[in-house]
Amino acid sequence: MDFRINSIEDYKKTYQKSVEDPEGFWADIADHFQWRKKWDKVVKWNFDEPNINWFTNAKLNITENCLDRHLKERGNKLAIIWEPNDPKERVVRLTYRELHEKVCQYANVLKKHGAQKGDRIALYMPMIPDLAIATLACARIGAVHSVVFAGFSASALADRINDASAKFVLTSDGLFRGTKEIPVKRIVDEALKQCDSVEKVIVSERTNWDVNMEEGRDVWLHEEIETVGKTCPAEEMDTEDLLFILYTSGSTGKPKGVVHTCGGYMVYAGYSFKNVFQYQESDVYWCTADIGWITGHTYIVYGPLLNGATTMMFEGIPTFPSPGRFWQVCDKHGVNQFYTAPTAIRALMAHGEDHVLSYSLDSLKVLGTVGEPINEEAWNWYYQLVGKSKCPIVDTWWQTETGGIMISGLGAHSPMRASHAGYPLPGIQPVLLDADGNEITEN
Repeated sequence: MDFRINSIEDYKKTYQKSVEDPEGFWADIADHFQWRKKWDKVVKWNFDEPNINWFTNAKLNITENCLDRHLKERGNKLAIIWEPNDPKERVVRLTYRELHEKVCQYANVLKKHGAQKGDRIALYMPMIPDLAIATLACARIGAVHSVVFAGFSASALADRINDASAKFVLTSDGLFRGTKEIPVKRIVDEALKQCDSVEKVIVSERTNWDVNMEEGRDVWLHEEIETVGKTCPAEEMDTEDLLFILYTSGSTGKPKGVVHTCGGYMVYAGYSFKNVFQYQESDVYWCTADIGWITGHTYIVYGPLLNGATTMMFEGIPTFPSPGRFWQVCDKHGVNQFYTAPTAIRALMAHGEDHVLSYSLDSLKVLGTVGEPINEEAWNWYYQLVGKSKCPIVDTWWQTETGGIMISGLGAHSPMRASHAGYPLPGIQPVLLDADGNEITEN
């Protein structure tokens, strides 16, 4: 897909086009994706209602764009590299062909147990390959996935299941995170005492612990996969059909389900990933987030796979078994783009410099930060020690609500200032508002 911005001049020209002719601009970008039926109109919007429709009446399935269309040229290319919590455990590598097969099998298991287009499915799982596979399997059959971070309590999980009226829960027996061992299935069992909508629980094996399996409700994924085929046609979706719900606690404490739909989300996830990280065909890209957050949805799963990228998943934490774990993993897998949170950077700064200086980090080309704003001290530490003062830092500003990065540097193609996010991406016109919603135009 050749919508990469290649210089600061290219950015300025592209940005100008996106502002002067947004419909033409996004139509050109969307043409790089595979549609079952093209759109009647690029965008219809009314900010007062508010009501925004992207790519009106177009039909697609996002997983055909993430998987099927890569099989001919990239079938044997690595899609996912999974690095386990314990560095002594075996790494899992899945090619695009293998990932496609596993997604189809999981989708067939869902269908076998009655899951249909439009059903809400809650995922409460550790960062294992099955989490990415299950996410894509839901999208494959047109079910709406709601991924809940597997660090939340049973009552937080129950709130999210009930709010979405989820019919299925996809989970695992347990999880390993650093030195912790967490009984994931037991937390699900506790949550489901308060949930009437759930009909089936599908359990992945991770820890091989004995867990309670309720007859008629709970099934093991590995047993179910033996009973289904390896192909599953993708459900045709309207561009404005729901793709996923993701809960954000926001400022109220009560979780609010943010909704993203299929077409517009796909185009922006694919476009923003390629340009912010300046991904090249043979690169290995690593975002250290959890798929339970929007960062994981867009920049571990959908954005990279839409571009035929090799994306890494990490089960562990930055300080286990030592504070050098991130850097050891970067060297081990030859990571080219590394995307993490300022919180993690500050935590690692506290351990001194030796744990970074022990590794070469020669493969790194672009560093990224996401979450809260990065302070100048952490930015400089990251730039000088991790990036050896040669890797641009993309300081990405966005939200669960936006679904993708809105303000950021673009690899080496934009100026950098410590703790300043950068330029708006093409198509984004930021304004500053005061507390009453009036635009601030002065300094």
